[in-house]
Amino acid sequence: MRFPENFWWGTAASAPQTEGESSSHGKSQSTWDRWFELEPEKFSGVGPETTSNVYNCYKEDIQLMKDMHLNSYRTSISWTRLMPDGITVNEEAVQFYRDYFKTLIEHGIEPTINLFHFDMPWWMMEKGGWTNPQITTYFEEYARQCILHFGDLVKHWVTFNEPLVHVECSYISGHHYPAIHDLRKAVVSGYHTILAHAKAIRAMKGVRNDIKVGTVLNLTPVYSGSNQEKDVIASQKAHLLIVRSFLDPMVKGIFPQELIDLLKTHELLIETDVADLDIIKTNTAEFLGVNYYQPMRVQAPQKTARVPMQTLDDLFVPFVWENRRMNPYRGWEIFPEALYDIAMMLKHDYQNIPWYVSENGMGVADEARFKDDAGMIQDDYRIEFIQEHLEVLHRGIQEGSNCFGYHLWTFVDCWSWLNGYTNRYGFISLDLDTQKRTPKKSSVWFKSFIENQSK
Repeated sequence: MRFPENFWWGTAASAPQTEGESSSHGKSQSTWDRWFELEPEKFSGVGPETTSNVYNCYKEDIQLMKDMHLNSYRTSISWTRLMPDGITVNEEAVQFYRDYFKTLIEHGIEPTINLFHFDMPWWMMEKGGWTNPQITTYFEEYARQCILHFGDLVKHWVTFNEPLVHVECSYISGHHYPAIHDLRKAVVSGYHTILAHAKAIRAMKGVRNDIKVGTVLNLTPVYSGSNQEKDVIASQKAHLLIVRSFLDPMVKGIFPQELIDLLKTHELLIETDVADLDIIKTNTAEFLGVNYYQPMRVQAPQKTARVPMQTLDDLFVPFVWENRRMNPYRGWEIFPEALYDIAMMLKHDYQNIPWYVSENGMGVADEARFKDDAGMIQDDYRIEFIQEHLEVLHRGIQEGSNCFGYHLWTFVDCWSWLNGYTNRYGFISLDLDTQKRTPKKSSVWFKSFIENQSK
C-alpha cells in the first residue's frame, strides 16, 4: 500500500489520560479529579493523579516517537492546568506546554492540539457544566488564550474530542460526571458544545489566521438490522442523533431539518437564538478528525416511542449481527469495512472535507502474558487490526476521499476514565510501578511500515 506523500503517521492521546501531576503545578480539579475523591470505587483502582506521568516523561516519549518515524501527534491541553480558575493564566503551565510542543517540533513531529477531552473544570461543573450557557463564553476565552500562548508553535488545532461522548455519558448513560439521566439536559449540553466550538473558532482565528482549526468526532456508519421498513427508519433516526447531530453543524454550520423535526416530535426541541445560529453557521471546522473503533447496528424497538421521549431505546435498540467478529476485552465489534463507508460519506455528503483517522485501536487486557523472553509484548493481534483498517482506508483514498493521516490510540499505554489501565492500547507498554516504557512488537512493525512508504 502506498499512501499520499506527507501522510500523517502518528498516535493520539489526551492531557487527563497521560500527563499526571493532576493536583500540582498550579492545576485545579477537573470532574475526574473530584469524582475520584467522591467515589473511588468506580475507578478500577486507579485515579487520574499520576496516569502515565507524561508531565515528567514527555521528552523520553518524544524520542521514542522519533525512533518509530512518527511525524505527527495529537494530544490536548488541560483547561484546568492552563486556566485553573477560568480567568487567570498559569505561567508554569505555559512553560510546560511550550517546551512540550517545541520538543515535538524539534523531533520532526507535527503537533495537533485539542482544547477539550472530557476534562470539565470542577469550578465550571459547579455552575452546571455544559448545561450552563455561560460555558460558551468561558470556553471562547480559553481558546483565545491557547492561541495567544501557543499559536506560534501549533498550526493544527481541534476544539473537541468526541463531543457526543461527554453529552451522552454525562446525561444518558452515566459514565461521566454528573452521571444522571436527563435527555433534555443532553440536548442543551450538546447545543452549548456546538456553539462553544463555533465561538472558539471565531476567537482563535481572530488572534491568528495562519492556523487550521477543526474538530474530532467519533463517526460510525449506522447499519440497519434488516431491510424491513421499521428497522431502516430506526437506523435513520440513529444516524441523525449519533452522527449528523454534531457533524452537520460543526462542518456545514447548520442543523439538519430532520433532526429538528425529530426533537420537536419527541418534545426535546430547545429554544435557540438567531445570533448564536449565525455564529455556528459562519465558524465551521476546516478539517475533521474521525475516531473509529466499531460500527453501530440497530433495529426498531418493540415498544412504541413515548412522548416526551425517555430514552434513546424509544427510537432504536442494538442489533447483534450473527457474523460479527469481536474484541472480547472491550466488547466491541471489529469491522474495518466501516472506514470505507465513512470515507465515502465524507466525500459525497460533506464536500470532501480534509480528514484523517484521529483514533483507531484495540484495547486488550493483561497484555503482559504475551511477553517474549526478551520482555517485548508480542501484540500480533494489534498489528493485524491496524493492517486491516489501513487496507480499507487505502481503498477509500484511492477512490478520492480526502484523507491525510492515520493516528493510533495511543502511543504509551494510558489511563482510561473508569477503567484505569485494565485495557492497554499503546505501541509502548507502561509499567505502572516504575513508569518504564517498553516498545511492543506493533511499534517495530509500524516503524517498518512507515519506512517502506518512503522507498
